[in-house]
Amino acid sequence: MDGLQLIYFADPMCSWCYGFSPVLQELRSRYAEVLPIRVVMGGLRPGTDKPMPEEARRNLVHHWEEIGRLAGVPFSPALADREGFIYDTDPAARAVVLARRKGGDAAGLDYLAVAHAAFYAQGRDVTQPPVLAEIADELGLGIEDFADKLEAEDLKTETWRDYAISQRAGVTGFPTLIVGPNVDGTYAAITRGYNELFSVTTGIDRWLAHVRAAAE
Repeated sequence: MDGLQLIYFADPMCSWCYGFSPVLQELRSRYAEVLPIRVVMGGLRPGTDKPMPEEARRNLVHHWEEIGRLAGVPFSPALADREGFIYDTDPAARAVVLARRKGGDAAGLDYLAVAHAAFYAQGRDVTQPPVLAEIADELGLGIEDFADKLEAEDLKTETWRDYAISQRAGVTGFPTLIVGPNVDGTYAAITRGYNELFSVTTGIDRWLAHVRAAAE
């Protein structure tokens, strides 16, 4: 049974991924000894360079409120009044990859969770390197010059490699969670988009039972 894993395709500025955070934390606890989770940045809006109009910001905040009611997570309305905000997801994704470099997938997942809360619940602007560096300090990652390292070309390349992996895997939305490998090397989709804990764990448990039966 060695080598089995969950692969989590997500983005630190994806509202549905934030809504999925409590589910993911439960999965990390429940399957820690059986299915380690690999985190891959999906690339929600990397490289966006135009500010969001006020109406778009307010509509987005209204959409977040709907997600909050469904997923039971808090959202800050701060974005609605943030003039000139550019919804570029690339800096935050690079920050997750940098954390992953430091401490493996566990550190990447920890950073992702705190970045989600910082942006959505606390209203902090995680497109800004100083904010991303603050999050790294809060997690005790011990990465010197974190904000400067976010601009390194090799980190940018590694992050865009994540986006390419996501595209090759056929991921079209986030969160997406797959599990594998099967005997033939393929992976099975557990959820494409937000789903509740019971549905996700039911899918994983069924898959595990099938794999274990095939190995007997």
